[in-house]
Amino acid sequence: MATKALDNFQSEVRAWLDDNCPESIRGPGDVPGGGKKVPIKDPDARHWLDLGAEKGYTVPMWPEEYGGAALGKDEYLVLLEEMRRIKARSPLQGMGIGLIGPTLMEFGTDDQKLRHLPRIAGGEIRWCQGYSEPNAGSDLASLQTRAVADGDNFIVNGQKIWTSGANHSDWMFCLVRTDPDVPKHDGISLLLLGMDQPGITTRPIRLISGDSPFCETFFDNALARKDDLVGQLNRGWGIGKRLLQHERSGMTILMGGAAKPVSTENPFLKLIKAYGADDALIDQVISHQMRDRAYRLTQRRTVAESEDGQTPGPQTSIMELVTAELEKEDANIKTLLRGFRGLGWEGDGFTDDEIAATRHYFSVKRRSIARGSNEVQRNIIAKRVLGLPD
Repeated sequence: MATKALDNFQSEVRAWLDDNCPESIRGPGDVPGGGKKVPIKDPDARHWLDLGAEKGYTVPMWPEEYGGAALGKDEYLVLLEEMRRIKARSPLQGMGIGLIGPTLMEFGTDDQKLRHLPRIAGGEIRWCQGYSEPNAGSDLASLQTRAVADGDNFIVNGQKIWTSGANHSDWMFCLVRTDPDVPKHDGISLLLLGMDQPGITTRPIRLISGDSPFCETFFDNALARKDDLVGQLNRGWGIGKRLLQHERSGMTILMGGAAKPVSTENPFLKLIKAYGADDALIDQVISHQMRDRAYRLTQRRTVAESEDGQTPGPQTSIMELVTAELEKEDANIKTLLRGFRGLGWEGDGFTDDEIAATRHYFSVKRRSIARGSNEVQRNIIAKRVLGLPD
């Protein structure tokens, strides 16, 4: 886009944000995930989502017919810059805009795009991911959940596990086995299916942190429409891997408009003032913040250097690996800074913030295996990015 046109766009975006973004949305806070089952309690967040959806800023680079604003890459980067200027949170986040949406844009039929994408962009439905099974985690291709064709539908039976937010979701994108008599990678299909039906049961899994972001999901003659098969029958493995590249790219939040803004106050400095720290621990803080800043700059450069904002290929595993390590490192250093007060689980001897931080410390440990274990990411980097031999 020509410089003058881009300058005009920036002026328009700045004026729109200044006039429309509520003050309470400018700074750290929750971002709605959409859907019918989790009410948005904050009226400002509801208003901001409605405005963002109307403007196309929940999915800025999607075509207008699918609920987006049809922004080019340069315009998109300007929008990000202006949202960060006022510390505006994204109007919407979730697997719809970050994972299945881009995948449908690439592999979906026209009908699938028209039926699903506008509802994702408007925050009307929340999605979950049906990949892992009790005996198919890192070796995902060993999955056994079956889908058998029956008239206009597939009948689905089996079990998924670690399905984040399944109990709050309206739809699932699910890898299923549609041909058990061929090599395991060749008989897998990707289906979309509604969660509100008698054949699907979800059961939250209580973690060591005390919360339950994950679920077991059971399919007992659940139905998926044949016209919600994504891509070709028995050719879902490649599409499923491509979807994971969207997840691992670190762009899933960015695709919703802007990353959650950070507080103007350094959270580590706040803890150091409250609890004290020796020189060695302060060195850890500085090193961590340098790595985190480098990652965020790399994330933005990835968007800037991509072709029309498209998600890159296997190198996305680098982003996922670094993200997991940074999140764990962040929680660990904050626990160390609190000393023994970083071990509070319950009781009057600890503040609510200290108890919440302890539970977060335990919760974030899962990042080593979530979205593909760190070992899997390193193997992908070695083979697909660096070209090293097996």
